[in-house]
Amino acid sequence: MNDSATELDPNAKQSRTISFVSLGCPKALVDSERILTRLRAEGYAIGRNHHGADAVIVNTCGFLDSAKAESLAAIGEALKENGKVIVTGCMGAEPGPILDAYPDISAITGPQDYESVMAAVHRAAPPTPHPFVDLMPPQGIKLTPRHYAYLKISEGCHNSCTFCIIPRLRGDLDSRPVADVLREAEKLVKAGVKELLVVSQDTSAYGQDLRYASSLYDGREIRARFYDLAEELGRFGVWTRLHYVYPYPHVDEVLPLMEEGKILPYLDIPFQHAAPNVLRAMKRPGNVEKTLERIQAWRALVPDLALRSTFIVGFPGETEEDFQILLDWLDEAKLDRVGAFKYEPVAGAAANDLGLAPVPSEVQHSRWRRFMEKQRKISQSRQKAKVGKRLAVLIDKVFAGGGEGRSKADAPEIDGKVFVASRRPLRVGEFVTVKIDRAEAYDLHGTAV
Repeated sequence: MNDSATELDPNAKQSRTISFVSLGCPKALVDSERILTRLRAEGYAIGRNHHGADAVIVNTCGFLDSAKAESLAAIGEALKENGKVIVTGCMGAEPGPILDAYPDISAITGPQDYESVMAAVHRAAPPTPHPFVDLMPPQGIKLTPRHYAYLKISEGCHNSCTFCIIPRLRGDLDSRPVADVLREAEKLVKAGVKELLVVSQDTSAYGQDLRYASSLYDGREIRARFYDLAEELGRFGVWTRLHYVYPYPHVDEVLPLMEEGKILPYLDIPFQHAAPNVLRAMKRPGNVEKTLERIQAWRALVPDLALRSTFIVGFPGETEEDFQILLDWLDEAKLDRVGAFKYEPVAGAAANDLGLAPVPSEVQHSRWRRFMEKQRKISQSRQKAKVGKRLAVLIDKVFAGGGEGRSKADAPEIDGKVFVASRRPLRVGEFVTVKIDRAEAYDLHGTAV
């Protein structure tokens, strides 16, 4: 993702102006929103362009080599157009490659290091306070549309997946007190947010590092626990969508909340693979049969449950037999939303030292293509089953004769869309009941009723 924030106060002409680039995942986007909120609170204007800004902040992604290349390109562009560039984010945790490419960077900080970012901004462009314009909305600055927002509940991760270096970049699991999360959610809902997208590196591990300690919210003691947090978020009366849920057994506890309509019938679970040999090498849960049984039990309780997942093909040591196990598992699981990535070696990842044979790139590509074709057919079948049904749709865009939005089964940017024909004008952020007329592999088409 690459977002340059829009000009937030065009009348604040004498304010220092900071241009901003946000790259990476929704968790990094939340970091960007927090930095932008601090900037506006101190009187900085947020500019549209690097040229003419007092400084540029680039929030980088450093997970894969392709992401690092994108980050370095963004830094280079900022330096060319401006000269005062502050780098933060995951790539900043290991600054060597940045300094090798661009030794004239003004400052480099790691992820979540908001104080250091602000200190670097102060050095590059000291603030010029304006008491009549330095007003902050209670929910802070958001880079998402007004009607949905990401709610980050923790930092870091305490898993040891061999393909991942996130714990090294972002540290161990660091959960926010539940009262802090709920207060932020309350502010977002009061500001007009209709959908909360709960994110972290491992959402279902929430509160383990706090030993599930309680905190006071709305006159009640609430535990910092996955289920308790989901239950409380369900009280706000907006869509609550759970992302990055590691498949621990206690995930089963939230299914009744979905069945009761308190949170969305949607789980984003990064299964990564299905072959036991590959899962062991990845240090991921490997009881594939039990996982299939759980999926069947979830759907028995919540028939309209949407399951999203991501997978890695071509992991070192993956055989054709392993890959066929994965394809067969897809046939059984019938997941609704699936993404697949060809394995990329990550510098510093344990997978590099497992002694497993790399899968040739042409084999990786062939398997990825076969995987996506298999999933396209599964998705097509599940989408066709929705034809004739009436679905609640949250409108994201409007145009003459209708608009486009998302059903409960669709997260923004990563899942499908519902294209809506309507005789009356639609509004962004509006819930509309839509009769589904036609289905594609990933998108739906229908009529507002």
